[in-house]
Amino acid sequence: MAIFPQTRARTSTPYSATARLPSLRYIGPNWYATVMGTAIVAGAGAALPVHVPGLRAACTVVWALAALLLAAVLAARAGHWSAHRDQARAHLLDPAVAPFYGCLSMALLAVGGSTMTVGRDVVGHRAALAVDVVLYSAGTAIGLAVAVTIPYLMVVRHRPAPGTASPVWLLPVVAPMVSAALGPLLVPELPAGQWQEAMLLACYAMFGLSLLATLMMLPLIFARLVHQGPLPLALTPTLFLVLGPLGQSTTAVGQLADVAPGAIGAPYASALGAFAVLYGVPVMGFALLWLALAVSMVVRAVRGGMTFSMTWWGFTFPVGTCVTGAAGLARHTGLTAFTRLAVALYVLLVSAWAVAGLRTLRGLFSGALLAAPQAPRPVTARTT
Repeated sequence: MAIFPQTRARTSTPYSATARLPSLRYIGPNWYATVMGTAIVAGAGAALPVHVPGLRAACTVVWALAALLLAAVLAARAGHWSAHRDQARAHLLDPAVAPFYGCLSMALLAVGGSTMTVGRDVVGHRAALAVDVVLYSAGTAIGLAVAVTIPYLMVVRHRPAPGTASPVWLLPVVAPMVSAALGPLLVPELPAGQWQEAMLLACYAMFGLSLLATLMMLPLIFARLVHQGPLPLALTPTLFLVLGPLGQSTTAVGQLADVAPGAIGAPYASALGAFAVLYGVPVMGFALLWLALAVSMVVRAVRGGMTFSMTWWGFTFPVGTCVTGAAGLARHTGLTAFTRLAVALYVLLVSAWAVAGLRTLRGLFSGALLAAPQAPRPVTARTT
């Protein structure tokens, strides 16, 4: 979701490699954010607790677009690794870029989940299930691997300086939370008994893994803002990434509570239903607080001269998780307030997706987004 800082590449790259696919050299893992942001528009639209004429059909079109985007970005990234291995390795060892490898997992999971909720209207339940099983399995495996590998690299290779914590650090550890939120779609498809219960509890384990890792990083991120000041202009939209684990965890507990009665014993099933509300309401409250703070910082950055970059895709998927989280709370509490909140956030999501999508297309056609990225522009001295 960010334009990467310029990475020093080795000068010994053979000319033939760069000549084959020169436009793919700077296609980094952040491009999976376009897939995530598109798929969540379809998935969140299907989850809304209101009926809007034509919305289901529109979500189906967006799901198809997300599936095509996933295929295109996977092909581009494969070409990147094939033709520009020096740059790919530099990305992996760059502390500003490596966390975006978590986006691959979430792109696979988001398209798989939207296939089960929306795409089945087109391809049928059996085909949708097969696609989701493949994408969910691959996305979960990659997400768990990235959740270990990237923090490991941060410790032994990246060694970020004190006070440089960034919201993008959340990307590797939030991927298992997406698996926890979308795993409930597959629970009823498994054999009753041990299989369903194991899947349910595995999702709760991934929920805990991601939640505790997020709780370790959030204080670092806020401390960086307080002690070092606002993020560079181009990176300001990454503040929205904090909404990801908040909204996705609220979604996860709601979805898991929905399938718990058929997968686990009655005492636990009812307790998990209560937990969905007792956890979700306070976390959604904090998400709204952070949303207000992030919007304020973005307004300040716009006044300071912030222009479009791929970081703007940070306005999409995290907001979408808050839509599904609010929809789950509306379902479990019956409160109209949460329904209205889900609708309002969905309007924000669609607006952000449309703007980011149009500006991305413009950047692709002009070639600006395929050129060597520039260093982030510093915040101006504006005090208001």
